[in-house]
Amino acid sequence: MRFKIITICLVLLSGLQLTAQEFNLGKVSREELEQKSHPDDPDAPAAILYRSGNTSFILDGDGKLYMITKVDTRIKIYKKEGYEYATDELVYYTGGRRIRAYYSNACTYNLVDGKIEETKLKEEGEFDEDIVEDYSIKKITLPNVKEGSVIEYRYTIKTPYYTNIRDWHFQYEIPANYVSYKLSIPSCFVFNTLLYGYVDVDKSEPKLTRGVTKYNEFTTTYTAKNVKALKQEAHVNNIDNYRSTLKHELALTHFDGEQKKEYTTTWSAVAKQIYEDEDFGKELKHDSYFEDDLSALLAGIKTPEEKMEVVFNYVKSRMNWNEENSYYCEQGVKKAYEDKVGNTAEINLMLTAMLRYAGLDANPVLISTRSNGITAYPSVRGFNYVIASVNINDTIILLDATSKYTAPGILPKRTLNWKGRLIKKDGSNEEIELIPTKNSLKSTAITADLSADGNISGKARHTYFDFYAYNFREAYAERNEENYVAGIEEKYNNIIVNDFKLSNVDDVSKPINEEYNFTTDNETEFIGGKIYLNPLLFVTAKESPFKQEKREYPVDFVFPMQQKSIILLNLPKGYIVESLPKPVNVVMEENIGEFKYNIAVINNQLQVAITHSINYAIIPQTYYTTLKDFYRSMIEKQAEKVVLKKVE
Repeated sequence: MRFKIITICLVLLSGLQLTAQEFNLGKVSREELEQKSHPDDPDAPAAILYRSGNTSFILDGDGKLYMITKVDTRIKIYKKEGYEYATDELVYYTGGRRIRAYYSNACTYNLVDGKIEETKLKEEGEFDEDIVEDYSIKKITLPNVKEGSVIEYRYTIKTPYYTNIRDWHFQYEIPANYVSYKLSIPSCFVFNTLLYGYVDVDKSEPKLTRGVTKYNEFTTTYTAKNVKALKQEAHVNNIDNYRSTLKHELALTHFDGEQKKEYTTTWSAVAKQIYEDEDFGKELKHDSYFEDDLSALLAGIKTPEEKMEVVFNYVKSRMNWNEENSYYCEQGVKKAYEDKVGNTAEINLMLTAMLRYAGLDANPVLISTRSNGITAYPSVRGFNYVIASVNINDTIILLDATSKYTAPGILPKRTLNWKGRLIKKDGSNEEIELIPTKNSLKSTAITADLSADGNISGKARHTYFDFYAYNFREAYAERNEENYVAGIEEKYNNIIVNDFKLSNVDDVSKPINEEYNFTTDNETEFIGGKIYLNPLLFVTAKESPFKQEKREYPVDFVFPMQQKSIILLNLPKGYIVESLPKPVNVVMEENIGEFKYNIAVINNQLQVAITHSINYAIIPQTYYTTLKDFYRSMIEKQAEKVVLKKVE
């Protein structure tokens, strides 16, 4: 079985009529102020009572076209934890033609002695802040906010960049009673429109009117009611991938007196536009800056696999990532090579060019990182990262040299976001799966002795492969050994660690071996003269990550995995086993995963072996009950004790 990864509801927009309810800023009701909790979500710290957006186009006094968006919001504050919603911020572009962005009608309402009291936003409650080059934030904090307050405000954006319609959200971290968005688009524009998420959003039939511009306009209203809060769940990718959102991408313009101009409507058009950009495709053609260095390294190297390894390791060792994501070069590959520092494009386009120089079939792969969200339809704005690929014997191997600890086929977690788009020299492109399909292994072997007084001492060995090894290397690089060992002791129920050793940390072609001696007295207890022993010692899983009754979103494990543990424990003289847990083998449907538990006593040695496998990186939420029951049974089994009694 192969799960479909994208399980979000992607909807081509057509829909039902819904009449917008009346809402006016400044008309807060006594009922809204008296409400003590949200009727559908009593634990909610706040709720959106109403949020209404309106985007339209105008001709300004200078005869130029502008887009104006106005958003009115009313929020009820139930608890102190909801005070954060009394602050709102607006990010806008300041690097080109002037964009106007401002707040108005901002006010807090409270019920005082039975009367509605208004407190308007004062000048000290409004801030402007530059965040990065060419972008600023306008921020407001409403005054006199208390438990029970109702706040409201309007923000307005007037922009000459009329082809970039902002995304509109229908779902937030708090419940929303009513959310609507009205959009009037002149007939000179055609936009691709996409609605995704799990919220029922109704759409009116487009209404044709004569606009204030010289073009007819098509007006459409989108409405959602009684929207549940978007709540974080365990093992979720980017939660915004599941937020109900309306997106627009410009597909065509047709102004009077001009020819139609088509924009990125297909993946081929997107690939062509990006590849032909001088900060992308042109950078792949440069090789003079590395030719001498690379020729020396490749001397005598014959097989494609060896060439790939040599080039990949050279780029990783030489280059340092400045932690900037982009598929466009900022300073260029030559300057980056000279400075030994670059963004993702400079490092991985450099890598691609070197692989081609080595005679390999190498191509760049565009991706959208986890933090950037999904790319559900052809769009140049959907990507924010590029990696390299090599085709060897019809197998595509993905490479990312921004991290010192990646290996062929082992990418950073930030890049494992569903699908990428491979672009070839001839302009063709293809979809590339980014989600790992091979199980990564973590194995644990423990040999120890149990004394009659309940103390356990022994040796532990953990071995990390593939993605487990990559994650270990990334985490260990940020800590010194002393702090890391202290973390082990805390993680494993306060064991005492001695003689700690690590091997192969810097050799990404090999698994990592971690060894140490340990002592502990926290895995046994004496009851009625008997020893109750946790047979898995400190590697016992104690808590399931899946506790909620229902699951809204797919479960994301990042990569398929297998964990194996073998424990050999010599029992104390004078004791025999009174009872042992029973062996089990729990298999989930559709080969989702398996848990094996075997236990026996041979020659007064307790022998335990467990295997825990999850065979898919992403599990659809339709299998949540299966997954939840699997983890519950696994945790319960690992909690069972071995009982030892004294020999009579």
